[in-house]
Amino acid sequence: MKLLFAEDDADLRRAVQTLLERGGYTVETADNGEDAVDLAVEGDFDGLILDWMMPGKDGVEALREIRSRHVSVPCLMLTARDAVEDRVTGLDAGADDYLSKPFSTAELQARIRAMLRRRESFVPDLLSFGDLELDRSSREIRCQGRSLRLTNKAYQVMEMLMEHPHQVLSIQQIMDHVWGWDSDAEINVVWVNISQLRKRLGDLSSSVEIRAARGIGYSLETRET
Repeated sequence: MKLLFAEDDADLRRAVQTLLERGGYTVETADNGEDAVDLAVEGDFDGLILDWMMPGKDGVEALREIRSRHVSVPCLMLTARDAVEDRVTGLDAGADDYLSKPFSTAELQARIRAMLRRRESFVPDLLSFGDLELDRSSREIRCQGRSLRLTNKAYQVMEMLMEHPHQVLSIQQIMDHVWGWDSDAEINVVWVNISQLRKRLGDLSSSVEIRAARGIGYSLETRET
């Protein structure tokens, strides 16, 4: 799952980003409303988290523009404003939920999970392909009664592959989705995680395999296909 988090407080931005990444999300950040709009329109996000008070465009203005440009991904609005009329303003601008500052990290995580469950295209907690299952809640892959827990990035790569079975995903697509387009990570991190996943599939004796399309990328297949 890929999230955009826009917040002008650098300390809070870093803390929330670290929290969410440890929870298995890929997170891109912005510190102002203009950048949030550009990223939301150009990026492939599963959810948006926007602070209300930001320089340039505030969160409400940014969200109105995002919605006017036909981006329908769910949005959680963060703000120190807690009056009823302020909540109505945020919801009318296109927010799906509203969380007042200060907030607990447990509530933030719960609100994000609830927001993502309400997406227009429902995403199940369990993905299945061939004899393999991926449990999004525990980050485990299962086959024939056995299970193995994946590391954060390996889980995100496998989730992407299982969401698009039989489809060749380029290394750059995987890099952009899992590590973010502005990441300093080298491209060999994809190869390392693919290698780790292949070993896990072998450990489970699964008929599912990750095939390489030379010079292009990878796809998830079964040995029968």
